[in-house]
Amino acid sequence: MQQNFMGKSGFQWFVGVVEDRQDPQKLGRVRVRCLGYHTEIHEDLKTEDLPWAHPMNPITSATISGIGQTPLGPVEGTWVVGFFQDGADAQTPIVMGTLPGVPSSLPTKDGSKGFQDRLNANYPKYENEPDTNRLAVNNEENPHPTLTLRKADRDLAVGVANTDATTVVDDVVNADDGTFWNEPETTYAAEYPYNHVMETEGGHLREYDDTVGAKRIHERHSSGTGYEIADDGTKITRVKKDNYNIISADNYCHI
Repeated sequence: MQQNFMGKSGFQWFVGVVEDRQDPQKLGRVRVRCLGYHTEIHEDLKTEDLPWAHPMNPITSATISGIGQTPLGPVEGTWVVGFFQDGADAQTPIVMGTLPGVPSSLPTKDGSKGFQDRLNANYPKYENEPDTNRLAVNNEENPHPTLTLRKADRDLAVGVANTDATTVVDDVVNADDGTFWNEPETTYAAEYPYNHVMETEGGHLREYDDTVGAKRIHERHSSGTGYEIADDGTKITRVKKDNYNIISADNYCHI
């Protein structure tokens, strides 16, 4: 009876860095340089010679025939933890998860050493800063750029029209009743560890903030189009270009 197989002859695990994610089979696989198994000298073991590692998805994702969550996430430079399906042979790795940290240096494009994003030098972007999203950390001295934009990009003194008092002077229609309103400020006041943030590399954002007294939901396209729901239920929607609202049946609106 065969004795040397995964689960019976030992569990070989690893920690490593993703160096390539351009999987030719489009399965979400990544090439990982593993500590203790692979040299950091790129010339001795090039990125293209590293084995492809399969991603392990959660039980809530079927990951079959396009059903469930697309198995994409780690980028070049991501630290991961996993195990080798073939044990000591270490040629069929499986990635179980990612590991955040506080990068002490930034990558060097086409550098001589591995364990970094040497292909693009895109990640990590911030030195001596936690990998946790800035919106989740809420460091006032180092705010997330989208938060700065939201605070600056408010509509102020928006005039109010009163169609019952419309006047026409010299062919100019005047329906302004003299009052105005301001777009509310964002109620962002996140406290770690209560703000659950998801951000894509293209800049799309989603926040589910459970901070007591400042609960929010915020979803934002990289263009700035998005919405935010404040703790009291107030919702602000901003569309940066055209807006189409197509309804195939009735639309009921109660104000």
